[in-house]
Amino acid sequence: MSDTRIDIMRHGEPQGGRCYRGSTIDDELSDKGWQQMWNAIPDTPPWQHIITSPLSRCYHFANALAGSLEIKVTMEDQFKEIGFGSWEGRTPEDIQQNEGDALENFLRDPINHRPPGAEPLDDFAERVWQAYEGYANEYQGQHILIIAHAGVIRAITSKVLGMELNQVYSRLRAEYAAIAHTKITAANGPIMVLE
Repeated sequence: MSDTRIDIMRHGEPQGGRCYRGSTIDDELSDKGWQQMWNAIPDTPPWQHIITSPLSRCYHFANALAGSLEIKVTMEDQFKEIGFGSWEGRTPEDIQQNEGDALENFLRDPINHRPPGAEPLDDFAERVWQAYEGYANEYQGQHILIIAHAGVIRAITSKVLGMELNQVYSRLRAEYAAIAHTKITAANGPIMVLE
């Protein structure tokens, strides 16, 4: 059996500047965000199918890319960004000014210092991983692309590398339009691939 490859791409810069959008703030990509994403696509894209978060900052580019490659796209609700509760729509500066050490505590220990009403990090990571494994089984031997969010990349990375969620969330930066590569072999299961 040939290897299964799953690449995970973060969306580009959204309209409205930097803030915690999470799963409810559905901003479109900015012009710069569109360009970031197109610039990240290789000259000869290898993908046979695209799976996307339903949020606009992912979905619209996924449809445009799938159209240009003449391949199918699937919308997957499980790949939505983590819910940030009362922080959704707010900037880090606003949170720092109005909530004391809350942001610093969250960045240091995102499991135990969640924003009020936020989705639990363990639950988020589990829903993302279940979807990832489901698509890995469905598309065995193929090369697919997931277009999603920084949190999705971190959740998958933590599972593949066997790292604690706190470590990955406090240390791993996923820039706009970054692509993480994973490869699943029959012998070893999923591994991260640096390219």
